[in-house]
Amino acid sequence: MATLIDRQKLFFAFSPEILPAERVQQGEEVVLETHDCFEGQIQRTTDLVDSLDWNHVNPATGPVYIEGAKPGDVLRVELLEIKIGDQASMVTIPGEGALGDVITEMETAILKREGNTVVFKDKIRIPIQPMIGVIGVAPAEGSVPNGTPGPHGGNLDCKLMRQGSIAYFTVGVEGALFGAGDFHAVMGDGEIVVCGAEIPGELRFRAKVVPELKGLPTPFVETEDLVATLYSAPTADEAADGAIHNMAKFLTEFVKIPLNDAGMLMSIVGELKFCQVVDPQKTVRFEFPKWVLKEYGFSL
Repeated sequence: MATLIDRQKLFFAFSPEILPAERVQQGEEVVLETHDCFEGQIQRTTDLVDSLDWNHVNPATGPVYIEGAKPGDVLRVELLEIKIGDQASMVTIPGEGALGDVITEMETAILKREGNTVVFKDKIRIPIQPMIGVIGVAPAEGSVPNGTPGPHGGNLDCKLMRQGSIAYFTVGVEGALFGAGDFHAVMGDGEIVVCGAEIPGELRFRAKVVPELKGLPTPFVETEDLVATLYSAPTADEAADGAIHNMAKFLTEFVKIPLNDAGMLMSIVGELKFCQVVDPQKTVRFEFPKWVLKEYGFSL
């Protein structure tokens, strides 16, 4: 029986100072219920962003204290199952996002779910690809608003944070203080207008420390077919540089591939992709196929 943490146990910044909503053992299954990024404030097309209480935006559920997780450890979080609600919302905000310089009107769209699709403006049926926008652990010090990504995780808006994936974070404080929220029914790389199809949901996960991966460049994510390093920085160039160098570090230090070989392989089978370009820091990921890792006798 999984431990259930309801969506009323929420927080708005990753911080060592937040009291845990629950304490769980390593390997124990946990279910987090989540609000959408607007904490349910947008339900109709007439609900515009200028009416929002901005103190209740980007909530995450938790945090969860993982027994035995200590600073410097690498926490492995299996994203076992993601469920989403029946209605998503999207907004446009003049002055915000990658098109904020040309968007002049606030607008809200409501996307109803029909089976495995969401319906955009009664016209386009888009297959759902549920993913987690905000996910991470508390930093070693300071308080980071949930809307800001960083080394601890946070608002990474990475499409790979989906059901079946495994996320890795470096623990900053005792117990890690893990949390997640800001689910999307579907989102394109870049999150161009500052939102995906924002939707409430549930995450079932289990977490444990992986001693043999200590020093892994995190945030790091593993899917069935690939691994990826994630890096957030004030500019896209800095974020890309960080994601590239972190993948090179992983390949050389953990897979034991010589640097020149790692660089050449990154050039021919690796993929550099944006996660989001609209948050206080931009997030870029570098993807690398697992079949190549297997050729070198490496598996996570």
